[in-house]
Amino acid sequence: MLETATTLTRLRTRGVVVVRRAEDVIDLNYVGLIVATVFFALSVTPSLVPRDWLFQGLISGVNAALGYGLGCLLEWVFRVWIRPRLTLPAPPTWVRYAVKSAVLLTAALSAALMLVQSARWQREITALMDMQGTTTPAYLRTGLLSVAVGAAVVAVYRTLREIILFLARQLNRWVRVPRELAPTAGFLVLVLLVVTIFNGVASRAFFAVANSAFSVRNDYTSPNAVPPHQPERSGSPGSLAKWDSLGFEGRWFVSHGPSAQRITAVTGRQAREPIRAYVGLESAADSAAQTQLAVSELERTGAFDRKVIVVVTTTGTGWVNSMATGAIEYMYGGDTAIVASQYSYLPSVLSFLADRSKAMDAGKRLFDAVYEHWKARPPQARPKLLVYGESLGSQGSEAAFDGLADLRAKVDGALWVGPPNSNRLWQQFVSRRDPGSREVQPVYADGLVVRFASDSADLARPGPEWRSPRIAYLQHASDPIVWWSPDLILSQPDWLSEPRGSDVSSQMRWWPFVTFWQVAADLTNAQGVTDGHGHRYGSLVLDGWVAVAQPPDWTAELSDKIRRQLEAAEDYERETK
Repeated sequence: MLETATTLTRLRTRGVVVVRRAEDVIDLNYVGLIVATVFFALSVTPSLVPRDWLFQGLISGVNAALGYGLGCLLEWVFRVWIRPRLTLPAPPTWVRYAVKSAVLLTAALSAALMLVQSARWQREITALMDMQGTTTPAYLRTGLLSVAVGAAVVAVYRTLREIILFLARQLNRWVRVPRELAPTAGFLVLVLLVVTIFNGVASRAFFAVANSAFSVRNDYTSPNAVPPHQPERSGSPGSLAKWDSLGFEGRWFVSHGPSAQRITAVTGRQAREPIRAYVGLESAADSAAQTQLAVSELERTGAFDRKVIVVVTTTGTGWVNSMATGAIEYMYGGDTAIVASQYSYLPSVLSFLADRSKAMDAGKRLFDAVYEHWKARPPQARPKLLVYGESLGSQGSEAAFDGLADLRAKVDGALWVGPPNSNRLWQQFVSRRDPGSREVQPVYADGLVVRFASDSADLARPGPEWRSPRIAYLQHASDPIVWWSPDLILSQPDWLSEPRGSDVSSQMRWWPFVTFWQVAADLTNAQGVTDGHGHRYGSLVLDGWVAVAQPPDWTAELSDKIRRQLEAAEDYERETK
């Protein structure tokens, strides 16, 4: 009996030692774990667009790490400020370990159950967008990835903490900073170093590397993009903007698009060869010279004698939506001129982060230059002057105008697609919308001048009177580019407190910090959905142009013919570009 009791005592002792060693290795803060589990559970609730397990795992891992940090802070406040003022008996060791084991088990089970439910929510969102949903077993991989990401973030935090403690010891030793103040001083020194580095050397280095990397793609030419022979195109033999200088997107833009023969065949009406003027970053020495070159291209091609001139502000890489440009060319029988210029090598997201002012400067500079030449002509000899921009391009295009009065005084119509939430004019119109109208479908001043649409029917609302010049915004309720904003961190937006859009889950809720990261993650997959949802506007741009600048003798039959041709051309571009 004595030997048995001794053996059991040894086993219990070894068990405690093993548990303690395991605890030392894992070194978990269990209050942090509880809050991390809550943040993880919130992060897998529905967002704007469907997310596969990879994206969900990344964003959930970051959210869980944020929750863990908040939990650690709460535990520290309790331990330092509250517990000393309370007379609480210390619980037995076995109780502490039992509670910790229960927390671990509950956290794991809760995370698993939320992932199962999240898979159902994801299938609901994909159904709203006519897409195929995920399976529950496949989605469970999210949990493993989230643990890895969360652990990595916590490891980075702990590394920074050790750096702070090291700095504190050095400050105490060499600068004689009091021991009580040394950790705070070390933290401030680290923050100063990080801010200095990332605001200066690191950020410049990152964007310099990114710019260099994407400039390589800019030099590449698609095998299906060939130099145009028509003099109406930039990059042609007689063009002032040489083919090799137009960049990847510019070369595609001028080598494609409907010809006069194609427009005649589709519409049954005699057409002219459309003008497409484009200037790349390498077409001239600087931005001022690029703008002048773009205007010279318009003059060379006789653009100011056409029926319509469209000033397009591109996205970061210089991309122009071929659906939007082709639509206006078909509508006006090719009697059009479209001008655009490249201002960056970077994709829109990086360009937005690095220097969104480039898009705004480029949009204003190009429009002002075209407008001055247009205004110098007799009123009866001026073509229609239209502006177009999509995504970051809409922000750049808006920048050319001080306000609605200035916009209406200078253009004959504006079509802006998928505008970022930070667009200045868009914010003014939406924030001043008529009482009772929703943020996702605002009505501004009874829709007499400015209208917002997620489908073609919206363009006819709220009433038949729509005064010229018309301004239209195309925006989907599920487009994260439209609805992402830093304000999501701490404030609930109207679009989540009002009745939802038709393709937004009724289960989506706003949570501080969490929703910000969810919608930020959605930005990376904004176009990974079907047309009519997210940042995919498809042939809705044709309806937008028809609403803003409908030509004479327009018919529904003609619209259908053009739509089919545009959709076929877009399919070809996706497959061959």
